[in-house]
Amino acid sequence: MALITRISRLFRADFNAVLDRIEEPDVLLKQALREMEDDVHNDEQHMKSLQNEYSQSELKIKELEENIQQVDQELDICFESDEAELARSQVKRKLEMQRYEKHLKSKLNSLDKHKKELKTRIDENKSRLIAMQQKLDLLISDDSLMNSNDSYQNISMAINKDEIEMAFLKEKQARSAS
Repeated sequence: MALITRISRLFRADFNAVLDRIEEPDVLLKQALREMEDDVHNDEQHMKSLQNEYSQSELKIKELEENIQQVDQELDICFESDEAELARSQVKRKLEMQRYEKHLKSKLNSLDKHKKELKTRIDENKSRLIAMQQKLDLLISDDSLMNSNDSYQNISMAINKDEIEMAFLKEKQARSAS
């Protein structure tokens, strides 16, 4: 019974290796890279449109603030001239502008939050893309690694922040000791 189990495992392992080779991992990886690059590009375009919308909203707020100041001056004139009806219409305009200004400021907060989330996602996707490109470079540069069972296949060339920090501390400690 154990012999049959071992033979079936061996057969499945060989069969999976054949399937992996048929699938051409380098072609699949290249396609995945293209898709990731497209996603990063689309996110960057979205970021630019958000930034543009943010800038336009800031300009509108500035313009509204200037208009509100102008309405305040007109209100002063209306009250000095005892023009209550005209003052009421100016007060209505001022309230409308203040309400719109409040809406725009709320929109700015929302856009700012969305921009930060998108920036984080873009940074994460870029680091993943770099790691995938490094894996593809390794795969293409040394195709013999795909045929061997070396542990080099699982090497990740991406360096995370913790590794950088540890190396920095070690370098700093080495220099302070000397």
